[in-house]
Amino acid sequence: MARYRRRLQIIAEILEIVRGGARKTHIMYKANLSYKLLCKYLDEVLACGLVRVGRDECYVVAPKGEKFLQKFYLYLKRRERVHEELKAVDEEKALLEHKYMNARAKAGHTNSKGLMRKR
Repeated sequence: MARYRRRLQIIAEILEIVRGGARKTHIMYKANLSYKLLCKYLDEVLACGLVRVGRDECYVVAPKGEKFLQKFYLYLKRRERVHEELKAVDEEKALLEHKYMNARAKAGHTNSKGLMRKR
């Protein structure tokens, strides 16, 4: 099943595609966008100064677009590290619950009032 791409991912893909210069049709096929979405994103990246129109109606990445890509890839790396850290924390939590909380329930310990729990 295809995963939906987020706005920044699509913009980064467009910038990568136009690094060497590309026309609308090439960008549309490489980025797997409809013509309507392509026009929307091209308008946005042009307005932001990430892309410029070069010779022969070719789109090329602007210096600001190169800077965006650098920052975007740093963000992706950091996001992946945070994701891995959260996964490790969740595993630790599951281990704690399994090891300590399940053991208590199996041992038939008393409740908070000091009474044995019914089984």
